[in-house]
Amino acid sequence: MEHLINEQVKNIQISGIRNFFNLVSGMEDIVSLTIGQPDFFTPEHVKAAGIEAIANNYTTYTHNAGFPELRKAAAKYVHSKYGLTYAPESEVIVTVGASQAIDITLRTLLSPGDEVILPGPVYPGYEPIIHMCQAKTRMVDTRQNGFKLTADLISGALTDNTKAIILPYPSNPTGISLTKSELKAIAELVKGKDVFIIADEIYSELTFDAPHVSIASFLREQTIVLNGLSKSHAMTGWRIGFLFAPENLAKHILKVHQYNVSCASSVAQMAALEAVSTGKNDALFMREEYKKRRDYVFNRLVNIGLDVVKPDGAFYFFVAIPTWIKKSSFDFCYQLAMDQKVAVVPGSAFSEFGEGYFRLSFACSMEELEKGIDRIEAFLQQTKN
Repeated sequence: MEHLINEQVKNIQISGIRNFFNLVSGMEDIVSLTIGQPDFFTPEHVKAAGIEAIANNYTTYTHNAGFPELRKAAAKYVHSKYGLTYAPESEVIVTVGASQAIDITLRTLLSPGDEVILPGPVYPGYEPIIHMCQAKTRMVDTRQNGFKLTADLISGALTDNTKAIILPYPSNPTGISLTKSELKAIAELVKGKDVFIIADEIYSELTFDAPHVSIASFLREQTIVLNGLSKSHAMTGWRIGFLFAPENLAKHILKVHQYNVSCASSVAQMAALEAVSTGKNDALFMREEYKKRRDYVFNRLVNIGLDVVKPDGAFYFFVAIPTWIKKSSFDFCYQLAMDQKVAVVPGSAFSEFGEGYFRLSFACSMEELEKGIDRIEAFLQQTKN
């Protein structure tokens, strides 16, 4: 009965990241530099708060938008970190990870025929939802612009059908951020237009060279900010995200959220409360460790002779495959895994503009990184001979 399935769903492909991860995960002695998941454990005091929540019977439905005390703490968190001001009772929604925040935001905003501007290469979690809304993507090639979707590129992509622009910075897969002046220029370009900014800032606590700046600082009334605790607090499995938006937008997004999941996990919410209050600086230690790894990997890749832009956030390198290798990014990564037992993600997983690259995650130990890059170097030497 497959012919009865929604055509929009039938046309969606499983994430290329997961496809490749699954392909190599069963291999013996594989060094996996694939999945973007912190290799740290959730902080002990946050885990204890979750355990205490169960013991104290915080196991029922919460307010659809989340526990009021968590929304208040989350609003205080982004105010202290990024200078953003949101009313906890009407402008903050606790979501099931940032992924659900993406889903409910797009489904609230988009109608058939609308267009959404995205930077290419880009995380593959946006485009399928856009297509399920029967809207269209306008993928903008950022490869010659330092992987940055800046105001000049956006200006060339705007049409009468543009409904939203997604700014996923720091970026997955490139690790690149936008500067304060670049964000301000985008805000000035779209201010007053019937266009929303969706700012996916899930990596906001993992910036290495300058503090994170949110475009909501300049364009609050048109911006929906998506964030969460998966990357900052090593809480991927707890599934807690945050959505911040002006009340006139948040009230409609909340309706979609309500019918989608009712509410986020009550136990996870209590752990999140501990994370954004007592543990508001838990990411600092992890960030310093990631920065050491970033610097090590960058120096190694440059010394090998690879063409790479140094990331200033997240925990990824997006590396150009050497021109002498006449293979697709998938074939390159597959042969690398087969020959040298090291796994990276084919750039093609991140749109057509990722072809010719691979993504390397440094969310793993220095020992694994050293071993993995040694194997990449050996593979490249092998392909030259």
